[in-house]
Amino acid sequence: MRLALFDLDNTLLAGDSDFEWAQFLIEQGVLDREVYEARNQQFYDQYKAGTLDIHEFLDFQLKPLARHPRAQLDAWHAEYMRSKILPMVAPGTPALLDRHRDDVRVIVTATNSFVTAPIAAHLGVEHLIATDPEQVGGEFTGRVAGLPSFRDGKVRRLDEWLAARGLAWSDVAESWFYSDSLNDLPLLERVHHPVAVDPDPTLRAHAEGRAWPVISLRR
Repeated sequence: MRLALFDLDNTLLAGDSDFEWAQFLIEQGVLDREVYEARNQQFYDQYKAGTLDIHEFLDFQLKPLARHPRAQLDAWHAEYMRSKILPMVAPGTPALLDRHRDDVRVIVTATNSFVTAPIAAHLGVEHLIATDPEQVGGEFTGRVAGLPSFRDGKVRRLDEWLAARGLAWSDVAESWFYSDSLNDLPLLERVHHPVAVDPDPTLRAHAEGRAWPVISLRR
C-alpha cells in the first residue's frame, strides 16, 4: 500500500476551516459575537503556538452543534462551503492531490468530521480521519466521540483506521504526510516522506534541520 496523508487546515486550505466555521456562525447571528469571537481567536492562537488544550477547545466548538437540528446545521454548512471554503482551497491543492491519484489518499485533521467531511468530498479525497462529534439519533450531543485526531492522536487514529481494514503500518510500503503545523510532528516523524507545506516557523526550522521538503500550495 502507498499512503498519501494530508492535513487540511492551512495545508490543502489557505486558512482554517474550524476557525471559519465559528466565524460563519457568528456572522449568521447564530453565536453571539461579543462572547464567541474573542474566544475563537484565542483558541486559534493557542493552536498555532502549540499550546491548545484540545478538550477545552472541543467543548467550545461542538456545543453549538447540539443546540440546533441537523437539518438546520446542514443548511448552514452548505452556505459555509460556498462562502468560506471554496475560495479557501489553496491554488496548488488540485495538482498535489492529482499527483497522488494512484495512492490511497486520506485527509487527517483535528477538525471535526461534521465540518470536514463535505470538504474532503469536494476535494475528491476518498478517506477522512477527523475528530468525531458524538451523535444520538442523528443529532449531535455537543461531546466528542472517541479519541480526538490531534497531535499523537493522529498517529493512533491512523493505526485504528488501518486496523479496521485488516492492515498494520508494516503493510504500508511508502507514505507521505503533508502538513503546515508543529502540532503534526508526531505523524510527520512516522511517515517515509514528510513534507512541510507553507509551514509555521517551528515546523519550518524542524524541516530544514531534517532536510525535509518545504513546499507552498499558495502560489
